[in-house]
Amino acid sequence: MTQLRATAFLLRPLTTADAPAMAAAVRESQATVGKWMSWAHRGYSEADALDWVALCETGRADGSAHEFGIFRSDGQAFVGVAGLNQFNRLNGFCNLGYWVRESAQRQGAGLAAVGALADYAFEQLHQHRVEIVVADGNLPSLTLARKAGAVYECLARKRLQLHGAAVSAHVLSLVPGDRPRLS
Repeated sequence: MTQLRATAFLLRPLTTADAPAMAAAVRESQATVGKWMSWAHRGYSEADALDWVALCETGRADGSAHEFGIFRSDGQAFVGVAGLNQFNRLNGFCNLGYWVRESAQRQGAGLAAVGALADYAFEQLHQHRVEIVVADGNLPSLTLARKAGAVYECLARKRLQLHGAAVSAHVLSLVPGDRPRLS
């Protein structure tokens, strides 16, 4: 099982035992995560979290996604989720996404996760580019991406679906060598 150390945090694959903590974190984070992630609704249940864990296992097995839970360094206290997905095999790039529970925001977890995942994408998965796509208006996520060294490229019109509507999104990228090593 791949685990990534990221300063005071550990990224590891989610297990079924993590479902209660993940569901509670999603419900806790309606004002922040729920605003920008359509799947993060008030009724998010342990069954929803178990479905996500199963989807992550499938993605890991077929190489289509590398999703990790973000935990405190003990590997037990659940902080959020971050991962690599939407791989473009022909051109060697992928998407990097993240969310951090409301009670753990602004404590370095997101920044640590972005650094560890970018390193993993370049060094282990041999990607040439990692994209971070942020819905217009999501200033905390945009700030985090920039702080991680991602280069701002554009505001893409109708790039994401958010709560049933196409919205514009900022596209940023990381490539090897143009950011500080964070993990």
